[in-house]
Amino acid sequence: MKIKSRDISLIVLFSALYAVMVWIFAPISFYALQFRVAGVLRPAIAKKRLLATGYAIGVVLGNLFSPFAGIHELLFMPVMSLIAGLLGHAMARMFKRSYLVAGAVIATIISLSVSWMLNQLFILPILATLPAIFVSEQIVCLIGVVVFKAIETRYTWWET
Repeated sequence: MKIKSRDISLIVLFSALYAVMVWIFAPISFYALQFRVAGVLRPAIAKKRLLATGYAIGVVLGNLFSPFAGIHELLFMPVMSLIAGLLGHAMARMFKRSYLVAGAVIATIISLSVSWMLNQLFILPILATLPAIFVSEQIVCLIGVVVFKAIETRYTWWET
């Protein structure tokens, strides 16, 4: 597979935008009841598989300033983000590259991953953290779906 320079630019832009949004909204991007506003970008992975890589890189960069930066935040979550992005893209392809499907799949995998990580780090019960994280992740992805659908009405950004 040959990667075009514009695809590399898109990956860099996507990862930088994700990281900056995590940093700007840092007070609500971390902790047990996180609301990661940067997650609005995740549904875009439905249209471009390479954005899963940008998402994983963005997670690394965003988590560098996490109060819990360590192996879980800097290795486990980026790997899970890449897996979530790739699975989200694959599932979205079955539904005409649906932003909604990609967002829902990614948000579900990330919710499970964050809940497991919080269990490992702070011995918080997964069933105690999962519902709130799941709801917040789905809300953020739904906002992203609306944003990307609105952009798509005027511009096919993924074909440039």
